[in-house]
Parts: sequence; structure tokens; C-alpha cells
Amino acid sequence: MNDYLKVVYSAGKRPYTQYPDKLCRYLFDRFKLRPKQRLLDLGCGRGEFAKGFKKLGLEVCGVDGCDSASSLSSDMEIKIADFEKERAPYDDNSFDIVFCKSFIEHFYYPEKIVKEVYRIVKTKGKLILMTPDWESVYKIFYEDYTHRTPFTVSSLRDIYAIHGFEDITVEKFRQLPFLWKFPVLNAVSSLISFICPRSKIKLIRFSKEIMLLGFGIKD
Repeated sequence: MNDYLKVVYSAGKRPYTQYPDKLCRYLFDRFKLRPKQRLLDLGCGRGEFAKGFKKLGLEVCGVDGCDSASSLSSDMEIKIADFEKERAPYDDNSFDIVFCKSFIEHFYYPEKIVKEVYRIVKTKGKLILMTPDWESVYKIFYEDYTHRTPFTVSSLRDIYAIHGFEDITVEKFRQLPFLWKFPVLNAVSSLISFICPRSKIKLIRFSKEIMLLGFGIKD
């Protein structure tokens, strides 16, 4: 998928926004991350989230399958690895946190990814994982032809548990920052997703295209 970032995630198609910084801040606060902790952005892509966590004082590395990822984030350590064929290029117990967004669904055998995360994260380390919610996006999931494995709340929880993570939470998550501050408005977002047709307007799009947010701690 060497051209994936250049074609699907080009700046022309998907302009850079402030959303990654806002999400990183939300996750940093919610899951009690701390400055100086070591974080791996697994499937870092353009490096937007890696840079967002770095601004918060975390020591950040990234790894991706696309060769162009390293050139897009030249200000931090980015490694290239083919996760279909090789292990993550890190030693056991290397990271306090592994963050993974819109990555695990691109693999036929996502259990390999979770197994590798368990290996490289420290004891009591955290896995924060985001992936599309199949129940919400099943009509459009395969519009990205590189998507391989969809997840539901139950299947994401199970893959955490089977690979040894504990204190697991999995929830449906809308990518609308105002909802993180005022969750009571989720009911309004649900109504919008029900009555409005598909649209490029962010309020409508992210009311309909729900993610799963998973969290677990290595025992």
C-alpha cells in the first residue's frame, strides 16, 4: 500500500485540520496519560496524531506500512514495517501506550496486530484503539477497498480479552469534539444520523460514521 497515503489521504482529498490535536487532548485526559510516557502510534500515516501526542509531552514513535509515512513526519522517529509479513520493529515491553486509529481493520488477521501490541507494551501499559463501527458504517465500509476486517463492540472487546488485556472498555464514539464535552447532545447527533441523508457536512457525516473506541491494560 505504498501509494495509499498519497492517493487516499492526500492533502487535497483530506486537508489537515485541528481534529487530531483535539482528539489527542481528549484521550490524554480521559485515559490519564502523562508527559514523558513513551507512546507508539501504530499505523501513524501522515503523523497527525503522533504530532498531537508529542505536543502534550509524550515521547512518541510511529510505525506504518507506507514508505511515504517517514517523509511526512521527518521530525520524529518513524519506522516502516509490513505487518502482514513481519513483527513490529521494537523490543518487548518498549512502550507505555500504544495508540492505533483506523488501522486494524486493514488486516485479514488483526489478531496478529493485537498480539504484537501485547508484546511491545509494558506491564500495565495501555492500548487505545479506534476502528469503524460495523453496525453504523456497513453500507460504506468497503468503499475503502483496503478494508479487510470489520468490528463490532463485542468483537473488539473479545480481541482485547483473548490476547490478555484487562480493564477493557469498548464504546461507540462520534468524532465530534463538542459531544465529548456535552455527551447529552449525543441524542441530537443520533437524530441527525437517522433523518439526514449522507453528506460531506462534518456534523452529518460524523453523526453517521461512528467509530469504536477501545481501551485495555496489559496484565
